[in-house]
Parts: sequence; structure tokens; C-alpha cells
Amino acid sequence: MSGSDSHSVRRRTFVLGTAAAAGSAALAGPLAAPASAAGFGWSDDGSHYVVDTGASLVFKVSKTNGDLTSLVYKGTEYQGYDGKNSHIESGLGTSTVTIGQSGSTILVSVTYGTLKHYYAARSGENNIYLWTNKADTSVSATRYILRVKKGLFLNDEPDSYTYTSSTVEASDVFAKSDGQTRSKHYAKLRVTDYDYIGWTTGSVGLWIVRSNHEKASGGPFYRSLLRHQSADGGGLYEILYYGENQTEAQRFGLQGPYVIALTDGGAPSSSLFPGTLTTSWADSLGISGYVGAGGRGRVAGVGITGRNTAYAYTVGLANSAAQYWGPARASDGYFSIGGVLPGTYTLTVYKGELAVYSTQATVSAGATTTLNTIAVPSSNDPGNASAIWRIGDWNGTPGGFKNAELMTYAHPSDVRAASWTGNVVIGSGNETSAFPCYLWKDVNSGIIVYFRLTAAQAAAAHTLRIGVTTAYANGRPQITVNDTWTSAVPSPPTQPSTRSLTVGSYRGNNHTFTYSVPASAWLTDTSAYNQLRIYVASGSGTTSFLSAGTSIDAIDLLT
Repeated sequence: MSGSDSHSVRRRTFVLGTAAAAGSAALAGPLAAPASAAGFGWSDDGSHYVVDTGASLVFKVSKTNGDLTSLVYKGTEYQGYDGKNSHIESGLGTSTVTIGQSGSTILVSVTYGTLKHYYAARSGENNIYLWTNKADTSVSATRYILRVKKGLFLNDEPDSYTYTSSTVEASDVFAKSDGQTRSKHYAKLRVTDYDYIGWTTGSVGLWIVRSNHEKASGGPFYRSLLRHQSADGGGLYEILYYGENQTEAQRFGLQGPYVIALTDGGAPSSSLFPGTLTTSWADSLGISGYVGAGGRGRVAGVGITGRNTAYAYTVGLANSAAQYWGPARASDGYFSIGGVLPGTYTLTVYKGELAVYSTQATVSAGATTTLNTIAVPSSNDPGNASAIWRIGDWNGTPGGFKNAELMTYAHPSDVRAASWTGNVVIGSGNETSAFPCYLWKDVNSGIIVYFRLTAAQAAAAHTLRIGVTTAYANGRPQITVNDTWTSAVPSPPTQPSTRSLTVGSYRGNNHTFTYSVPASAWLTDTSAYNQLRIYVASGSGTTSFLSAGTSIDAIDLLT
């Protein structure tokens, strides 16, 4: 994915008649006439360009604003719900829309101010290839939403939602009558976890195959809108930039292709997946910002030492213009990331989702940058430190903590969530599963961890560490020990400013808080339990699950 060679899977001569007016370079060859009969080609019905792929798919694009207004597969119309079309963002205004055909490719070009959008069809394919080039913030976020008529697919996915009369939060989190919550935000999957999303009836499949996200933001572990279903119909998303719990600045430039694919019920072809899709046929289309394979390079590493082989490792590349990532091989840490735009990148090695190493790598067009073995220093992985006790794993996620898995596709108030309160005893065997993945000032601040120390341990000062993955409203942990020693309130690290914990995302900026606890704070009675209370400090936030909060990665007391 994202230009890498390996993926986590669930899983033409061209003429553009008035391409220059649409901001695309004109292409060589005679302008083809519109199709006059059934089969591959295009026609103009006055309001729309009608494209027949010559297979089982016919679609229409508005000549006014570039909306996809019709999507007919094997005679059935799939486009549209609640009177809405499919489009970029919430729909563009009046745009310049042009079309051209040469040989086996048809391209519809849409220009709206500085934004350019494209639909391409290939003869004999039931696919629509899309590109979007966003140059600035004149369009706030960047998403393509494919709106699907109601009743065509079952609403049976855990990250689907249904509008109900019970609103839990804002205007986008809802509760069903059984107490389960739903929201379009609850993606469950990280970007690196999927190549496509969609629905199938068993005889018809409708999918969006994502792009490589090279101009998106948030990295491989970002979660965003994927799909939703409601009483009016369903929506499939390709999110190219979304500000919710975003850790990076917005990137600009051409993104794509992403693909609307229709099948006879099965998954879309793996040949369409990001990092696998070959689009040399698009090299001469004149798509603004397009860079073909010949203008890209590769980064390869012979291996990574210093890994904890119990965890999966990911290697990411990022700069202000682009991002990519790929898995490190479990046996030796070898990695290869292809399709990379030329430039100098920060290369980051992630243990799980925790960054444990970074360096620089420069990529040139048509070349492979080969890196010698990367040695991750032992001190870079906090999990290597010797601890008296530890709750959770240092992997950059709240995985294993109470309610952690549920929180990627449900609201904290969901009936399926275990109680957010409850104290923890070290040595009980369920320390991690009993400790809540999230702490809020107004919900469960002041949770107690009970633990014993030996006489030698109680005679020494120790460092307590609390790792977090994100925070809402500047929530950060403050501690007391045995109600006699209280830490200072730590400064808040940089974190996203939007909602996070209530919209299915723990992914922010990993940060470790450290507290130097003096020996005088410990109990000298070795049979007695010391009490560590963890509070959430912040003057921001509102109430309940929108009070200041934070997500926990790991907690430990070092020797």
C-alpha cells in the first residue's frame, strides 16, 4: 500500500478535445466522435456526458458541476440517495467539464477553481478510475463520496450506521434502541489495513479501491470515514484529506487513481489495489500533476536489527509533499517501498504504531535508494527498560486495555462497553484488560493502581512512566502516590485539537510522561499495597466523554 510492494489485504491512445480549458494538457490524435450505438464510447444528452464502458457499466457525469449522477450496472441504477449525487466533498459549484476519447480510454475532466478532478473509463472494464488534484484550501477537506440507493445492500457491517432519533453526540453519533452506537466516523480499520471497501449481495459487488494516499495526511495508522448506511441509502468514501484527529498538515497535489469497481459479487481484482495497479495507459492523458512510474523511485532496506520480533514493524516515508509506507519483513526487517516521488523524506521505523527510529532518505526518479542495515538502539524502545511492573505493551496503541477494540467502532457510552471505572491490582493477572483504554477528567479520573514493593524497592526512588497515544482538550495524567506525594501537572504535548476518543480514533502523537517518585513516597510495610492514583488534568473540555481525556499506551514503574 501507499507505494509499497506488500499490502495488508481483506480482502490506450487518448484525445481530450477541450482539455486545455479543463486545465489538462491536450493529447495527440484526432478527436473521436461520441458513440452513436451501444458499446464502448460516450455521448452527450445535453446535461450529462454518458459513458458506456462496453462491458456492463454505464455512467453519467454532470456537465454543470462534475457530479456522478448515474451509475447503471447490468441495467440497475446504483447511484443516489436522498436526492444527492456522488461527488467531491459536498459537491462542487459550476465547473468546466470536458470529455475526450481515443482508442480504449475515455476521460472526463472537471475544473472547479484550482481543483481538478477526473473520471476515466477503459473499454471492457466495469471500473471508473478517479483522480483529484487539490492545489490549496479553497476546498476545505477532500473526499469523494459515492452515494448508493437504499435497499440495494444489507446494513450489516460493524462500521455502518443508521440514523435514529437518538443523538449521542454532535449531529453525527447516534444510538440504536438496543443501546449500540453508530457513526460515519467509526471506520474500525486503519488505512494500512484495507485496500478496498464496499458491499456485496453475493451476485453484485460495489467497491471503492483506495488510492496509495501519497498526498493524504495522517500516515499508515490513520482512521477515517469509510462507509455508512442510513434510511436514505449508503455512502462509500475515499478520504483524501480529513481534519478529524489529524496529526499532519494537509498535503496538496494529485491523488489517485482510486477506483469505483463493480463485480459479480466477488472482491475487486487485486490488480486494482494500491501499489499493484499499473496505469501506464494514463501516462499520456494530460492529467494535471500526474507522475508516471518512470518519474518515481524506490527505497529499500537490507534489514532492521534491534527489533522485538513479537511485534510487526512498519517503515514510513514522509515529507511535506508526500507519504508512503510498507511492512518490514518479520524474519530480518527487509523492506522495499516503491512508487515514491523524488525528494528527501524522514524515514521512520514503527514498532506496532510506536516510532522507535528515524533517519533521512533521498529518492531519485528511476532509481533505488538502498539503505544499509538499520540498528534500532535499545534505549529507543521503552519496552526494553527493566520494570518492577508494567501495564500494557509499549506499541503505540491502547491494544489490550479495557474497551480498546470496541472504541474503534463505537462511542464510549455504547452498551457493549465495560465499565470505565474500576481499580487495578498488580499481580492479579488481568492488569491490562482491567485498566480502561481511555481516561477522562469527568468520567474515571482518579483510577487507582495497587502494588506491593520489596523492602529494597521501597528504599529507592523510582521513575513512573505513562505513555499516551492522543489526548482530547489537553488532557494529561497527573499522579499521587499513597495520598502523600503529588506530581506536578505536566505540560501538554502537541495533539490534534478535534474530537478523537469519541469518534473512533486513538491515533494522535505518542508521548511519554515521566514522574520521578522519591523513596519517601513508598510504604515501608512490604505486605501493604501502595496506591498510585492517576488523574486527568486540564482546564479544557466540557463534560462526560467530551471532558479532557487521553488514550493509554502503557504504564510502568522502572527499577
